[in-house]
Amino acid sequence: MKEMRKIKQSREDKIFDMIKITILVIALILVLYPLYFIVIASVSSSQAVNTGQVWYRPIGFNLEGYRRIFDHAMIWMGYRNTILYTFLGTSINVLLTLTLAYPLSRKTFRGGRFIMIFLLITMYFNGGLIPRYLVVQKLGLYDDWKIMVLINAVNVFNVIIARTFLKSSIPDSLFEAATIDGCSHINFLWKIVMPLSKAIIAVLILYYGIAHWNEYFTALIYLNDEKLYSLQLVLRSLLIESQAQDMLESADGAQQQDIGELLKYGLIIVSSLPVLILYPLLQKYFVQGVMIGSVKG
Repeated sequence: MKEMRKIKQSREDKIFDMIKITILVIALILVLYPLYFIVIASVSSSQAVNTGQVWYRPIGFNLEGYRRIFDHAMIWMGYRNTILYTFLGTSINVLLTLTLAYPLSRKTFRGGRFIMIFLLITMYFNGGLIPRYLVVQKLGLYDDWKIMVLINAVNVFNVIIARTFLKSSIPDSLFEAATIDGCSHINFLWKIVMPLSKAIIAVLILYYGIAHWNEYFTALIYLNDEKLYSLQLVLRSLLIESQAQDMLESADGAQQQDIGELLKYGLIIVSSLPVLILYPLLQKYFVQGVMIGSVKG
């Protein structure tokens, strides 16, 4: 077989490729540099950071901020609580979203149009904070860890994405073939639909997981016991309410400011690291699921 001749690029194509690569490199630097700066600033002298000396490498290398962070009991308590809330909450979210999206994606499901209209209305109108607070209080969920995993159990936008994915990716003929072998809707959902929906499941895990990991407003409103605080609420307490002073009792003057700056950048890294690790693992499914679930149907 003859080798295929290479298509010779024109001068305009080469110029376009150079411009495209340059723009992408600049965009990559703009995205990654802030994260890199936070990393080097968390191990640098605050005086060097404030005077603009730190911009490509750490100056006055210091791990004191991280040592104080990991020695603080509230940080570990917040981590434990947030991991629990994220795992349980995401599991409930994905389960309820898929079990709701599946029947809505079937043409034979009666009342699906009415339910979709009802769900869409809830995207634009809600009772507000005070009625929700009163309902939570009446249900006995105030100052209870279960409120963190139950209050936003289903997101309508995610239901729409999952419904569109299932409608376009799981044909009715597949269910008809399964029913011939005596498969029910429940068995079809668990044994056939779920294994074929890894892409959208990964998208839902990422959406719900990040939302739970970054959640602090729910904890701020409905939790009063510090032992139930999420990580983000712990960080808010340390940074905004100046409770970080408990970790600075032995420091004085400029040293307080120095350690305070180290704590600020260190807390950002500590709270963001799990998400930064998780996202690359799900990126392939994330792109695939979003494209299928939003463009088709």
